[in-house]
Amino acid sequence: MDKIFNLDSPVMRFLSRMADLIWLNILALICCVPIITIGASLTALHYVCLKMVRNEEGYITKSFFSSFKRNFVQATVIWLIMLVMILIFAGDIYILLQGTFPLVLTILVGIVMFLSLIGMTMVFPVLARFDNTVKNTIKNAFLMGIANFPKVILMILMNAVPLVVAYLALIQMTPILVMFGLALPAFGCAALYSKIFKRFEPDEEDTITSDENFTVQVPGGEEAAEGTALTENEISSETSEEVVSEETAPKDEETNE
Repeated sequence: MDKIFNLDSPVMRFLSRMADLIWLNILALICCVPIITIGASLTALHYVCLKMVRNEEGYITKSFFSSFKRNFVQATVIWLIMLVMILIFAGDIYILLQGTFPLVLTILVGIVMFLSLIGMTMVFPVLARFDNTVKNTIKNAFLMGIANFPKVILMILMNAVPLVVAYLALIQMTPILVMFGLALPAFGCAALYSKIFKRFEPDEEDTITSDENFTVQVPGGEEAAEGTALTENEISSETSEEVVSEETAPKDEETNE
C-alpha cells in the first residue's frame, strides 16, 4: 500500500495529472465565458496541454495566463474569423436542411466545411506553439492538418465527444464536462500533434535563424537578433509533403516556473 501512495507511483502520478486537467478545464471554461476571449482561452489551453504531454509543465495557472496574455490579440482575431465562418456554415446547413441546394452545390459546401474544420482544429495549437502572423498561422494550421490527415481526423473526433455528450445528456453529464470537457480532449490532441510540431522546432533551444520580420527570444529569456527559427519548412506525412509558410518560429518557453 505504501508504494501505491508514494508520490512517484503510477497511481499518484495519474491522480495528479487528473487534478491538473480538472483545474486547467475550469480555467479554460471561466476564460471562455466572455465569448470574445474563447480564442485566447483555447490557445492557452493547448499551450499548457502540450507542456503536460512533454512533461514540461510548471505551474498550471501561471502557464495558462502567460499564454493567454501573450497570444490574446492574435487569438481573438482568429476566433472572430472562425466565428463568422461558423455562422455562415450554420446558415448553409439550415438552407441545406430545407432541401433548396442542388446536389453538386451541397457537396461543394460540405467539402469546404470539412477543409475549414481541419484548419480550425489545428489553428489554436499552432498559435500556442509558434510565432507567426495571423495569415501564416491559419495557413500553416491548414497545411499541417492536410499533411497529417489521419491524426487530425482523430483530433476532430476527440473534440466532438464533449459536444455529443452535451447534446445527448447535458444535465446528467454537466459535472464531467465541467471537469474534463475541454482539457481532456485537448490533452489527447496534444499527444498527437506534439510529434508533428517537433519537426519544426530547432534541435537546440537557442537555435535562431536570421530574418527581418520577427523578434525571437530564446528560452533563457535573452533577446536575440530579429529572426525566426524556421523558414520554408516542409510538413511531411507518410504519403504527402506540404510547405509550411515562411516566418515560423517556436514560441518562447517560460522560465522560472
